[in-house]
Amino acid sequence: MPAFRQVGEKQLPNQILCMAWSPKRDLIALANTTGELLLHRLASFQRVWSLPPIECTGKEITALAWRPDGKILAFSVRDTKQVVLCGVEKAEILHVFPMQNPVTCMHWMEVTDESSALSSFYNSEDESKLFLPKLPTLPKSYSTTSKIFSEEKSDEIMNLLGEVRLNVLVLGGDAGFVELYAYGMYKITTLTGVSGTCRSLSLSSDLKSLSVITQVRSADNKPEMCYIQLDTGLLSDCLPEVTRMARKFTHISTLLQYLHLSLTCMCEAWEDILMQMDLRLTKFVQEKNTSTQVQDEFLELLLWGQSSPELQALLMNQLTVKGLKKLGQSIESSYSSIQKLVISHLQSGSEALLYHLSEVKGMSLWKQKFEPLGLDSEAIEGAITAVGSFSLKANELLQVIDKSMKNFKAFFRWLYVAMLRMCEEHVPPELNKMTQKDIAFVADFLSEHFSENEELFDRKGKYFNVERVGQYLKDEDDDLVSPPNTKGNQWLKFLQESSHLKESPLLFPSYPQKSLHFVKRMMENVIEQCLQKPAEVIGKSIKQSIFLPLYTVPESSESTPRLFELPSLWNDKKAKMHYVLFCMPEISSSKLFLLRKPTDPNKHISNSVVSINLSHHLDSADDDNAAAQPNCVYSYLDARFYDDEMLTVVLQGSEEQNKRRVLAQLPLASTMSCASEFNWEPNMRLDQQTSAIPCQNLVLGNQWRELESMKAQFVAVNGIRKVACVLSANLRHIRVFEMDVEDEDDEGAESQNTSADQDALDITMSSTGQGGEERAEADDEAGGQRGDVLQNPEERLESEEALELS
Repeated sequence: MPAFRQVGEKQLPNQILCMAWSPKRDLIALANTTGELLLHRLASFQRVWSLPPIECTGKEITALAWRPDGKILAFSVRDTKQVVLCGVEKAEILHVFPMQNPVTCMHWMEVTDESSALSSFYNSEDESKLFLPKLPTLPKSYSTTSKIFSEEKSDEIMNLLGEVRLNVLVLGGDAGFVELYAYGMYKITTLTGVSGTCRSLSLSSDLKSLSVITQVRSADNKPEMCYIQLDTGLLSDCLPEVTRMARKFTHISTLLQYLHLSLTCMCEAWEDILMQMDLRLTKFVQEKNTSTQVQDEFLELLLWGQSSPELQALLMNQLTVKGLKKLGQSIESSYSSIQKLVISHLQSGSEALLYHLSEVKGMSLWKQKFEPLGLDSEAIEGAITAVGSFSLKANELLQVIDKSMKNFKAFFRWLYVAMLRMCEEHVPPELNKMTQKDIAFVADFLSEHFSENEELFDRKGKYFNVERVGQYLKDEDDDLVSPPNTKGNQWLKFLQESSHLKESPLLFPSYPQKSLHFVKRMMENVIEQCLQKPAEVIGKSIKQSIFLPLYTVPESSESTPRLFELPSLWNDKKAKMHYVLFCMPEISSSKLFLLRKPTDPNKHISNSVVSINLSHHLDSADDDNAAAQPNCVYSYLDARFYDDEMLTVVLQGSEEQNKRRVLAQLPLASTMSCASEFNWEPNMRLDQQTSAIPCQNLVLGNQWRELESMKAQFVAVNGIRKVACVLSANLRHIRVFEMDVEDEDDEGAESQNTSADQDALDITMSSTGQGGEERAEADDEAGGQRGDVLQNPEERLESEEALELS
């Protein structure tokens, strides 16, 4: 029997649009037409988890890419123009960033070239841990208002940093849109001038060039495939500096995400119950018939122990004694939670942000190294100032919380005693003792909070705002309703009177009229502008070195899913070569074309284009019936690079062979041994000069397998893990193979399991009429549930990784 052992098969309820193998584990990610992201493992194609579409991310997934360490999965969404980073262990969305154009393809690579400067940086990269405390873990959300961040997230957010070695996420889209993100987080390059819509991308591991396949409109308005090679020499020449800069900016982006989540937790800690006092006072003012001020009514109750019927109705019927006690406890609890979050999370995150920005400023002052990359010391200084303002605003919130806690505690204690007396209930002795100082304190509270609100209410018609903390947590551009009182502040008076310190760059502006949310957004905008300049400078340095028109796209392929369409790109790290693999169906469906270009744009090689022809019987050596069968022509349906030395192809036989489908491996060594050389005519497309392309005829040995009872069309492979996944033309039927294992008849229990899965599959496939898809989906879910009973996804992934390491 030939190689390739089938280990799983499944009929899925929804069509598959993307599939990508993990680079480190036997896991494959799938995206279907409903916007669902699925993760399956090799064994029996068992589902590990599924991530349903979310409103804030979108439903039209267009591309997938794994981070080289296999811990993060990136996917792009067309309807919301966003790229999402998902944690593989827990199926959690860790980071979302918007794009200008919808992303059509993506590629995530890791840099392999290193230098002594990089080695020293790798060893010293974590020096920040010596100076900064570890960021505290964020608490679980207080409510379900946050649809994405509802679990403990700080550790997962920090995992976005990944390994120190540089990796780059390359994104391509419509209208020549191409961007490069270091560590999948920080945009280091924005490219302009690339024509057409990107169909495939490959950044070389030495960072010297970027290969792009684009689809453009030819002179006769036909879609045309072109190969473009971009010279990214600045990235490779400044690799140590790019790595240092990107790593620092990734730290900064991660800390901004951490601060955002901390503020989200604070907003959830500030519950709606804190507004109950304000809402009831507003209603009281609207309904009362007397012209007496609210402040005066409460002062009369404080000084004389008497209240108007309206105030008594408010206290006894709306607030109630029990409700007032519960309200006081809730306010104290919420204030305490917010206070802890500010001290432990906002302040520690801001300190870490200032540390990393200060280091980046030091890098920017080394102009010989970092000025070519676009680091601007003035822009970074502005970012440092913005972070300082945010820290000041957080400290201001702490003071407001501390003062509010004391005020409300005294106010509610007095009001509780007054209400008990109204009810003629017993007042505990410990509450009955109220000194003159306590009375003065409550009187000041009423005077400060109530009189100011009375004026605002009369002037703007708004509600009372006795509670002062919530205004800092509102994501609005309006000024604070009740800004802090700075009268008598000696430091502010000193600054205003000092002409030298008044506008000193050493002092952070405080923005006393603005909320914490407003200052945070301002800080994020300043830092974002600071991060954008290097991307623009590096992008302008990247020039087009090669532009080769390949062939026109036949109209019949317009209905083919673009995500599976050839050409396919590959980067040979050892040989430092770019490979482009493609078919030209209008010229010959039985020929596969291979284009080779060095990663260094200044180098030239011979035999840049060859074609591979399969016009012989697949296995003339081992097949007993080979002599009786005539040679048949096979056409290529799909082809992918298995590794640097092997191609994996899906073939279709001729009419005489009943169009049987075949999965095969093609060695590249014999193809590259072609002696003749192709001379490219610069003013002609490749499909107009195919007769001059050297052709290599191949006869396969035993590296093939017929795919029976399946209209196979597409394939995804991983040569490192030695696995392949074949997808049918209807995008629902999947088979999974181990590629370097003999498929023996007596495989024991594993073979029986596969047979059982096949039997279940046959039953599913034979279901006809309405409800067939539902039964298939139920069967798929049942399989996932059976796996969950044995192990949850985290444990399965961790145990699998442990086995691989062992």
